[in-house]
Amino acid sequence: MRILLDHCTPAPLRRHLAGHQVETAYEQGWSPLSNGELLAAAEQDGYQLLISTDQNLRYQQDLANRQLSIIVLLSTSWPRIQVRVSDIQTAVAEISQGDYVEISV
Repeated sequence: MRILLDHCTPAPLRRHLAGHQVETAYEQGWSPLSNGELLAAAEQDGYQLLISTDQNLRYQQDLANRQLSIIVLLSTSWPRIQVRVSDIQTAVAEISQGDYVEISV
């Protein structure tokens, strides 16, 4: 699966998503993009999943017709996220196209 890590999602998470092509918004040159622009760019570029820490994403964007799946981590803290890596891996494995999932960390 092709996965994009949003601006504030800790990059070390990528090491725990073996078997997937994981890139960051920064690496793509998309740091200046707003959420709506980032979602559109990710879909247009063929990403299947966005992992974000933006808890307001679902309230700020119309996600109803998105092809992109979204996982939102409810913290930006890498130590807290690291403890829940197995839950994140499970969510990545089980997510379907267009799904939105929040993971409490």
